[in-house]
Amino acid sequence: MKNYSSYKDLYVALKSNKTSCVQQTKLYLQKIEKNKNLNAFIQVFEKSALDASKKVDEKIKKGTQGKLAGMVVAIKDNICYKNHKISASSKILTGFESLYSATVIEKLLKADAIIIGRLNCDEFAMGSANENSIYGPVLNPHNNNKVAGGSSGGSAAAVAAGLCLVALGSDTGGSIRQPASFCGVVGLKPTYSRVSRHGLIAYASSFDQIGPLTNNIDDAGLVLEVIAGKDDFDATVSNNPIGKYNEYKYKDSPKKIAYIEEILSHSLLDKEVKSLFLKKIDKLKKEGHFISSISFPYLDYLVPTYYVLTTAEASSNLSRYDGVRYGHRAESSSDLQEMYFKTRTEGFGDEVKRRIMLGTFVLSAGYNDEYFTKAQKIRRLIYDKTKQIFNDFDFLISPTSPHTAFDIGVKYTDPIKMYLEDIFTVQANLSGNPAISVPIGVDSKKLPVGMHIMSSHFNEYNLLYFSKKLSNQ
Repeated sequence: MKNYSSYKDLYVALKSNKTSCVQQTKLYLQKIEKNKNLNAFIQVFEKSALDASKKVDEKIKKGTQGKLAGMVVAIKDNICYKNHKISASSKILTGFESLYSATVIEKLLKADAIIIGRLNCDEFAMGSANENSIYGPVLNPHNNNKVAGGSSGGSAAAVAAGLCLVALGSDTGGSIRQPASFCGVVGLKPTYSRVSRHGLIAYASSFDQIGPLTNNIDDAGLVLEVIAGKDDFDATVSNNPIGKYNEYKYKDSPKKIAYIEEILSHSLLDKEVKSLFLKKIDKLKKEGHFISSISFPYLDYLVPTYYVLTTAEASSNLSRYDGVRYGHRAESSSDLQEMYFKTRTEGFGDEVKRRIMLGTFVLSAGYNDEYFTKAQKIRRLIYDKTKQIFNDFDFLISPTSPHTAFDIGVKYTDPIKMYLEDIFTVQANLSGNPAISVPIGVDSKKLPVGMHIMSSHFNEYNLLYFSKKLSNQ
């Protein structure tokens, strides 16, 4: 008996009685136990997963199964699942159990997916290495001395190690795509507003987006098809129609593809990553695609703009964690003010405190116009320039990360180095465009390298099709 690496193969096996949902779930449970050293899972929902798998097996026998029947999914520890614990990998939410399920969870369950557990992540999704977690770092399945990436490192590692078929992550500045690149899997960030954020613990509300991490493009498209769409609980969700994202009826004509020249000459870009990227460009040219280098004058403004705006939103969003209503509460406080201070000091990790303080500063009187308002104006320039690119080109490509996975503990104490991890991915969050990371090879250390592909807003259909063609090369 084996686990399947694509839902298409699994579904055929389930329909032909070569396997069952219960058997698949038990195999994953065994693998999770065997690979505990990766620290990808915070909690395994063994009982509820097995109960669900039995029900789905019955539905398959009757022919009443949903679109994702038997798909075993794990979820990042910032996505709510009713009557299950959630902590955002933070002490301040220790012991908290969700009273409701996120919209994406409701949609997965309705489609008969089986949710097997919650996954480690950077605290409140703030990080690029999955080292900012009360549960400790996630290890990269390709090399246990390397980080898995962040903040959805547990999600990427779980899929790469075969501990689940699909994982859900969240992406604020690259938190799905960068760990996908480090772990050699597919990571999709949909267009902002394509997927409901209801039930996602907020970091930066105008940036956050839920998306899948998978072994292949087809599974990413199928999951997006299920979780996308309007939601009465999230007023920001788009009403744009949802496509059949893995049923391709697409003209296989040459595409106009751009890459940013400043990225290839950037001092952070590793030589081997650059070489693999250029080889892929050469191959695309030989297949008839039109490839052009373009200048993007705001490249050096991306990361500063991103961190001014996201920390400001985080300062507001995280003010609710005060020890009064739920989660951790400090003991032996003489008054309410001291209780707030002690609770937040004890409950938040260093990186979360750093971002809250930075966000409070940029919003403070005297500095709001100098930092926050100016960053909003620059974001608009970035949005307009990105939109202009897609008036002329079908896709914008780059390496997902400047380098492959780095050693655990190396950059953890240097916030500036960690913030620069997002340099190739934050544009898609600032502009709201859909983007995906697909594996394109390995470096000399056998560590995965990912290619980053962006398209115009709500153009996931073409983005997925092109990514599939590219990843099959």
